Amino acid sequence: MNYLLDTNHCSYIINGDPQIIDALNTRADGVIGISIITYAELLYMTEKSEKAVQNRIVVESFLADVDLYLIDEETAIIYSRIKASVFNHFASKDKSKRRSASMSNLGFSDHDL
Repeated sequence: MNYLLDTNHCSYIINGDPQIIDALNTRADGVIGISIITYAELLYMTEKSEKAVQNRIVVESFLADVDLYLIDEETAIIYSRIKASVFNHFASKDKSKRRSASMSNLGFSDHDL
């Protein structure tokens, strides 16, 4: 089975969280990957940190061990379907309220989709 990690899980792994690392190790037979969005978020975290150079080295070491999934046409299609599904499920059914609804005020980040 393939596993796509989000930024939070990557941070936990990089920081040595034993619970997350143990869970990942039990799935070691699968492919572990991150999206290009998570890649960008991890690099952003290093850039804004006080120890940017040291943190960049640690993050790059982590990135060497995971597959990187780029955004392509298939990803865009899947993304649009998931986003519409989440919006339709959580947004008000009242047409006038739906116009002003956004993913962020529903509690979702576009990056996390």
